[in-house]
Amino acid sequence: MIASINQPAYLPWLGYFDRILRSDVHIVLDHVQFEKNSFTNRNKVRTPDGWTWLSVPVQTKGRFGDLAIDRLPVANERPWARKHWDTLRFNYRRAAHFEEEAPFWEDVYARSWERLLDLQRTTLDHTLAVLEIDTRLLSSAALGVGGAKDELVLNLCRHVGATVYLSGPLGRDYLVPERFEAAGIELRFNDFVHPTYPQAHPGFEPYMAALDAILCLGAHGCRELLEAAP
Repeated sequence: MIASINQPAYLPWLGYFDRILRSDVHIVLDHVQFEKNSFTNRNKVRTPDGWTWLSVPVQTKGRFGDLAIDRLPVANERPWARKHWDTLRFNYRRAAHFEEEAPFWEDVYARSWERLLDLQRTTLDHTLAVLEIDTRLLSSAALGVGGAKDELVLNLCRHVGATVYLSGPLGRDYLVPERFEAAGIELRFNDFVHPTYPQAHPGFEPYMAALDAILCLGAHGCRELLEAAP
């Protein structure tokens, strides 16, 4: 059984979904500490001038050491949702498949989100459904597995009975292959090569939110990109 693990992200990129697609079970690492300037609460979308960040503000003041992702509140005193919807609507309104996705995203940004994780999971579930990815998802917070860094990853793999762990390329910096070998778990790395495709604006910018490809290519076209990746 192939397992993958990743922290939840807001509007994840194509490589995020590629790893889930290639897994039998994917663990959403939602009980670890939030890291500022990460992709947990922000991601990139296209504009005529290149790209821009869409960032969900979160409440971090006075909460040092108590910033677990699954308990992180959204800072709703700032009108972030209206800005995100307006940015998508303005920059993708002429994208070939915008009208197909627009009702869902308009509703998302009309709702009130108290926890970042709820927003992440709702949009993740939708995107997985659009791409017809049926990999089983588990929450690390619900599993009650201890450890840190490579130890935590290994413990999670053991807990779900994984025979293969599919890591992102950055896992090479901290995972200890000998520990996985001793546990009878094959360690693989998912070196996703970003494909090119026609975007909503001239030129090509890689590493945008996967939503960029969905709006431009449609669900079928985006799924084909993932299936064609080496």
